[in-house]
Amino acid sequence: MTDAPTIEPTEAPATDALPRVAIVTGPAGAGRTTAIRAFEDLGFETIDNLPLALLARVVAPPDDGPALANPSPRIAIGMDSRTRGFSPTALVDAMAELKKATEIAYLDCSEPVLLNRFNETRRRHPMAGDAPVTEGVEAEREALAPLRDAADIVIDTTEMTPHDLKAAVAQRFTGDVSSSMSITVQSFSFKRGAPKNADMVLDVRFLHNPHWLPELRPLDGRDPRVAAHIEADPMFGEFFSRQLELLLLLLPAYKREGKSYFSIAVGCTGGKHRSVMIAERLARKLATAGWSASLRHRELSQVSPAAEPAKGRGVGQ
Repeated sequence: MTDAPTIEPTEAPATDALPRVAIVTGPAGAGRTTAIRAFEDLGFETIDNLPLALLARVVAPPDDGPALANPSPRIAIGMDSRTRGFSPTALVDAMAELKKATEIAYLDCSEPVLLNRFNETRRRHPMAGDAPVTEGVEAEREALAPLRDAADIVIDTTEMTPHDLKAAVAQRFTGDVSSSMSITVQSFSFKRGAPKNADMVLDVRFLHNPHWLPELRPLDGRDPRVAAHIEADPMFGEFFSRQLELLLLLLPAYKREGKSYFSIAVGCTGGKHRSVMIAERLARKLATAGWSASLRHRELSQVSPAAEPAKGRGVGQ
């Protein structure tokens, strides 16, 4: 097991403690738009890019005077450096004056991933001006530091897909622990490091490596020939059955404790053969056992986007 810094705090609150208003913020490119859509899917009334000067009037409960929006039991408001009148300190001060039923959800992301997202989309960073994107990202991160420190919840989207972010939002802001726990199984390469949001990491580098066979090297773990080579390892059968048995023992316990999202990361040296094969097999077995399991191959999606058209992409905006 590994610590999971993805969500701080990770425990879902009691239903009566849930905020009426969630302010969704963070650096540009960290996934604010994706999060707002997730809130909308959860039944929240959503407002994006609300001018800061209007915040108090919109979130005021009906008995506090007229509001610009219709009263709603749940509102999610997106704000960041592109919002008119936005200021991290002003937002922190405004939140301090509002009712307790408000909460700041700060979406964070590592600098290299933010840079990659802006380079891929060729979008101009809101704080870069004519300077390189790097300077804009650094300036925004420094400016938002007080807001991150004051946030009630921080979600790191560095390794997240849109599905992952939606699950994280649902876990914290609905309090619904009765539905089926969402499980993600992903393969990865230890050369690039384990996924930050992994709840369980399996190291399968001890198994026979198909990379050393010229006829198998160009293939990946989804190919039957690669799978057969890995299955021929004397350690494979017992290792896989014991890991599956452990998961089937633990998953119901995690669900009873209120965990609505669980990430299993399977790693090997290159993230192409052994980890992919094990992840594929685990996802199928878990689905057969009645668990909703999504599948992602991190390194394969980096090499060939067509291999994982939806699940291999980051949350972006």
